[in-house]
Amino acid sequence: MSDKVEKIAIIDLGSNTARLVLVNVYEGGFFVVFDELKETVRLGQDMDIDGFLRPSRIEQTKKTLLMFRRFCDSNGIEKILAYATAAVRRAKNQKSFLEEVSVTCGIKLKVLTSEEEGLYTYTGVINSMDIPKGIIMDMGGGSTQFVYYNRRNILEQTTLPFGTVTLTDLFKGSGLKPEEKAEKIEEFVRESLETVPWLNNVDPDVRFIGVGGSFRNLGKISRRLKRYPLDIAHNYVIDSDEFNRVYDTIKVLPIDRTMKIKGLSSGRADIFPSGLSVMKAVMDCAGFKSITVSGCGLREGAMFRYAVPSVNEKPINDILGYSLQTLVVYFNENQEHAKHVADLSIQLFKQLKVLHKLPRSYFKVLRVAAILHDSGATIKYYDHPKHSAYVILNSSIYGISQKEIVMAAFVASAQKRGEPDEEFERYKCMLSEEDISAVYKMGVILKIAESFDRSMSGLVTGINCDVLGDSVIMQTESTGDCSLEVQDALTCRNQFKRAYGKNVEIL
Repeated sequence: MSDKVEKIAIIDLGSNTARLVLVNVYEGGFFVVFDELKETVRLGQDMDIDGFLRPSRIEQTKKTLLMFRRFCDSNGIEKILAYATAAVRRAKNQKSFLEEVSVTCGIKLKVLTSEEEGLYTYTGVINSMDIPKGIIMDMGGGSTQFVYYNRRNILEQTTLPFGTVTLTDLFKGSGLKPEEKAEKIEEFVRESLETVPWLNNVDPDVRFIGVGGSFRNLGKISRRLKRYPLDIAHNYVIDSDEFNRVYDTIKVLPIDRTMKIKGLSSGRADIFPSGLSVMKAVMDCAGFKSITVSGCGLREGAMFRYAVPSVNEKPINDILGYSLQTLVVYFNENQEHAKHVADLSIQLFKQLKVLHKLPRSYFKVLRVAAILHDSGATIKYYDHPKHSAYVILNSSIYGISQKEIVMAAFVASAQKRGEPDEEFERYKCMLSEEDISAVYKMGVILKIAESFDRSMSGLVTGINCDVLGDSVIMQTESTGDCSLEVQDALTCRNQFKRAYGKNVEIL
């Protein structure tokens, strides 16, 4: 790991929740979160009465921010970047609140305009998701932001002056049954969406990206219901049929039943149904067929803007490459070896195309597996391919789908034997037959590529493969004696035969 590490903190003070993330920023513009705190403060509660933040909510928020400040101090934080959003932005007593926080907590809050908030969220999403055309909906407690982009340029941006807390407040105590309340909120939101004409005319290839606690909780509930084997929020996709089933189940429940839903955080149970009603209105209005949940939003946008200042001008070009390089730095991998194994893997993939017939889309999977194939050695050298699979499954890699993450993990686990780890069985439900076959074929490729740099000295520079009858002849190009590399590569002859139906000879 790099010696030069700067410790910073990001505070995101929303209308419902206050969040603190502690971040290590490494040389070269890479960053990794190393701790976090979150508290439900409900700062925006009952604001619609007269536009003032309530004294009880201010006290709760100050208490939370003071705790955040102490936590930062005990962790040696060098810089705190603190942002306030909708509740503070709209508050008539904004100035006195900011002064109180500054004096009692030693924290200077920057109040983001709605445009700035949308831009920070966009920065978090666009640098962590490889989705060329999308509409981002960031639903907070006091406002809902929409950002429409295409080819990494913002086309439209709109903020609606309501969120999960304000809508719950607006329709509470109305004597309506839960289902009637849901219909009223839907109707209210639909009327508001009429003021956003571009939302009513969305191209079919535009993806709907959801940011915020309500979307993350929806994803968590969906994964539990499906017994989904991977518990990652970022880039999780829920189709409209499944969303409607969840919504139809929850919208009729009284609050005490809602609080018992597995996967729903207790600080969100009372406002979650309102959030679902907003999602429903938006999906119906724009005709979206699915929701892609983003685990990155305003806070990650702030991290990117600080660690990689160039994103203020244009987004990161190679999202996956940047994400992988962050992990290489974090796990202190041998960068030259990782890159060389990745290059050799892609060479082999291309050379064996006539046999495996796999599409180029699997390049991403092989790239991830090759670059991170040694990351598990940080845990323990013995069985490190298995540990590398764990690292890949749990590192929230940006720029690839969750299915591709699973495939890459088990291609990496094949590095020792040429076959994926037995844990692979658990995840097969996420993959097609072609995907499963591809994992075995790419596992052998990675094993051979890793063997070809066994001495980590870059001796083998290229490979030429000839398919002759029942055999594949691999001719190595090298800059010296590579007998160790060839000998090591030949240990997976049996796995090669099983995956490709051919014998292999390496010269």
